[in-house]
Amino acid sequence: MPPLKLNSKNLAQIFNAGKGQIKVPTYQRNAAVKEGIVHIGVGGFHRAHLAVYIDQLMQKHGVTDYAIAGVGLTPFDKKMRDVLKSQDHMYTVIERSAKGSIANIVGSINSFLFAPDDREAVVAKMAHPDTHIVSLTITESGYYYNENTHELQAEHPDIQFDLDPANEKAPRTTFGFLYAALARRFASGLNPFTVMSCDNMQKNGAITRHMLESFARLRNPEIAEWISKKGHFPNAMVDRITPQTAPADITALADDFGIQDEWPVVTEPFMDWVIEDHFCDGRPPFEKVGVKVVKDLRAVEEFEKHKLRLLNGSHSAIGYAGQLAGFKYVHEVLANDTYKEFLWQMMQQEVKPLLPEIPGVDIDEYCRTLIERFSNPTIMDQLPRICLNASGKIPQFIMPSIAEAIWVTGPFKRLCFVAAAWFRYLHGIDDAGNKFDIEDPMLEDLQARAVKGGLQPHEILGVKSLFGDDLRTDKRFLEEISKAMELIAKDGVLKTMPKYVD
Repeated sequence: MPPLKLNSKNLAQIFNAGKGQIKVPTYQRNAAVKEGIVHIGVGGFHRAHLAVYIDQLMQKHGVTDYAIAGVGLTPFDKKMRDVLKSQDHMYTVIERSAKGSIANIVGSINSFLFAPDDREAVVAKMAHPDTHIVSLTITESGYYYNENTHELQAEHPDIQFDLDPANEKAPRTTFGFLYAALARRFASGLNPFTVMSCDNMQKNGAITRHMLESFARLRNPEIAEWISKKGHFPNAMVDRITPQTAPADITALADDFGIQDEWPVVTEPFMDWVIEDHFCDGRPPFEKVGVKVVKDLRAVEEFEKHKLRLLNGSHSAIGYAGQLAGFKYVHEVLANDTYKEFLWQMMQQEVKPLLPEIPGVDIDEYCRTLIERFSNPTIMDQLPRICLNASGKIPQFIMPSIAEAIWVTGPFKRLCFVAAAWFRYLHGIDDAGNKFDIEDPMLEDLQARAVKGGLQPHEILGVKSLFGDDLRTDKRFLEEISKAMELIAKDGVLKTMPKYVD
């Protein structure tokens, strides 16, 4: 029997063909629900995380006023628009582990707006009274956040375009859309919607607030003051490994489950979310589906510091050096005993001592769980995915640990090795001389600096939007990263790494 096209008409057949191994939405959709969440950036992670939690709330608890309206701001989102539309905005989440695969069809995304088609429609949707939350997965670079000054990159051409009142009905950036919609709600006497970042950034809510208020202050101080007083921006820690979907995943879904889905999501069984209970216009009962909703901001910050420094920092350690060494998948890197020991020692000896203690959290057990998750061969997590947009990741995941190690004179040679591997990675050539593609919004500048700097870090460290003076001027750090850069260039990653393993 040929696979069944995923759409509303075929749901019953898909469920029956799966003999109970496939979960399908049985709740009402479309006009029967309200779209209380507008989400910007409908990629793999959103569809494996927030959209899954909302799907569970709709399926298990009858929630009908927080369905999701997806939004794509860039031309690259056109394919997502077309695929979701052809599938009545449903898609499949494939959870893979050593025990096997599970297929869950998710229906919480109720519609999708492609901004290049109609930017005014996106503003109107956010401004609508039914919208209580605008959530974001726009990657680190989408926040126009200067890592050094901690201020909005107001000089960026896209921000400058959106600051022009003449362009208010056709914004380009997330902050242009948020401001335009909030200004409309302000004029209508409505509450602001909550802006909820689901991106991997420490203090993601606080950064979002500061960037949006800074933008609004440049446009209209009165609206900026209203946002400051009434707007809510919860901080959150999000966690679920979600590799890019490959053609083989689409084929496997058709062969194993009989579902024809043009863009399924592949992920691990593990899923976590800790969020601050800080909403200004209502929220779903997230607690009912396992989300840790906490009153104390400090608790969120401690959880996210653990996650960003250990999980995301380890991903950086795996990705850039792994790409140089010629690996393709995360689990292949972990199959190398020296690499696995390097990763364990970096977490235990260099990162763990810098982390706060959280009651009930065993850091050693968390590290062991991470090694197990990274070693999962069934999700086929590709290194280029975790290497994407490093200019927004290395300053978040690696450099803060190095900076803290400088302050306390702690060990950091492995962290410096990771930074040095990224500096070498920017050349776009692996240890065997093979070229590879790099995706980064700052690539042109960074690559030119990498070539000019050669085996010295000063040119790249000179990017003041990414690196602070504490790094540029610390003798111990400069010596350690220069040494690592020279060794990697001379001998390659795999011959150099044993020197960094005790």
